[in-house]
Amino acid sequence: MSFSQLLIILKARWKIIASVFWGVVLLVLVLSLVLPKKYKAETSVLVDVKSPDPIAGMVLPGLMAPGYIATQLDVIQSERVARGAIKLLHLDESAQLQQQWREDTEGVGSFETWLATLLQKGLDIKPSRESSVINITYQAQDPQFAAALANAYVQSYIDTTLELRIEPAKQYSALFETQAKQLRERLEQAQSRLSAYQKEKGLIASDERLDVENVRLNDLSTQLVGLQALSAESRSRKAEAGANSTEVLNNMVVATLKSDLSRQEAHVKELTAQYGSAYPQVRIAQASVDELRERIAAETRRVNSSLGINNTVNQSREAQVKAALEQQREKLLKLKDQRDEASVLTRDVESAQRAYELMNQRLSQTAVESQSTQTNVSVVKRATPPPDPSSPRLLLNMILAIVVGGMLSIAVALIAELRDRRLRTDDDVTEGLDVPMLGIIPLGETAPSTKKWLGRNRAPLLSNRSLPELAGPRA
Repeated sequence: MSFSQLLIILKARWKIIASVFWGVVLLVLVLSLVLPKKYKAETSVLVDVKSPDPIAGMVLPGLMAPGYIATQLDVIQSERVARGAIKLLHLDESAQLQQQWREDTEGVGSFETWLATLLQKGLDIKPSRESSVINITYQAQDPQFAAALANAYVQSYIDTTLELRIEPAKQYSALFETQAKQLRERLEQAQSRLSAYQKEKGLIASDERLDVENVRLNDLSTQLVGLQALSAESRSRKAEAGANSTEVLNNMVVATLKSDLSRQEAHVKELTAQYGSAYPQVRIAQASVDELRERIAAETRRVNSSLGINNTVNQSREAQVKAALEQQREKLLKLKDQRDEASVLTRDVESAQRAYELMNQRLSQTAVESQSTQTNVSVVKRATPPPDPSSPRLLLNMILAIVVGGMLSIAVALIAELRDRRLRTDDDVTEGLDVPMLGIIPLGETAPSTKKWLGRNRAPLLSNRSLPELAGPRA
């Protein structure tokens, strides 16, 4: 179909086009005037995902998640936020809404759930592109109510965000408090065991006794070594004991007696040589010699006996020191065992102390979080009653009605033409009937409109008859 054919068809079907066009325009006009006016109130909130948490001191990983903003959109659209907005505006106390709920549901179900679902129909939430700002719009017939409900939704969302953060903190705080009490009891028990053990064993905190006992052990070891050397020497001297032993030869009494014996023997020889052996003086002198010899022998025996006694004393002292050394060694080992046991108890106390301090730290943090009144959501713009309705918009509706009415009227005209095809141009004869043109009847000057549309002063034959009627059966 050429453009000229289309224009001829539209001109021929102008009544249908006009009726459809004006029908659509009038319908839209009536609806725009009859439908109730609705107002949109808009508010905006900023969700801060980059600033560090004031309590934790760092940016929480959950805030940086890609789906965090989408999660916040779901929270705003949740029934919990809607219930919060209802509570803020006291809509649950409205007798009119309760009566409407009974009429709609016959009293079945929850009134607040029904009301929350009803209010969510006018809610529209859109996140800003490439930012953390969320726009919340509410549409209602009353501008004051629309603004109030939009602000109530924002406040309920902030309260819900705070509650979602505080509720786990409160639960963890109660859990940590219970754990802290248990850890404190554990610490007290560990300290009591350590104190009782130290008191029972006589241990002091610095364990200085172990150092003193170590010094004593070293002293005894040194003494034992010295006594062992003395005992070896005394045993050697005892083994060599006799008249010619060093102790006997070096003894002053023995040396004096031997000197006296030598002089007395010399005197006896002189007397014997002079008077003979039977002389009384000789016998007296000989008796003195014998006495000196007995005294030398007795002194020698005494000196040798003193060597044995000295050896016995040295051996006794060695045995005593050795026994004392063994006792000191056992005592030191016992002290080390006690010290090891005390170290285990001390480590138990330190471990319980660390666990208690960590739990107290977590308890303090969660306690602060449970009492927090700040969230990462800030109000950027509060909703105000809109002065102009958002719908229906008369000018926009009329422009759309004109565009849609024009397109629809043309479509209806073309459909009508296709259902009842007419011969309006010579091309319709040659193309539609598939027969050659035989002639043209001129219309003369009485048909200027035909010249205007066809561009020449002629019209096709039988133009007032339909194409199927003219086609008829062929021979």
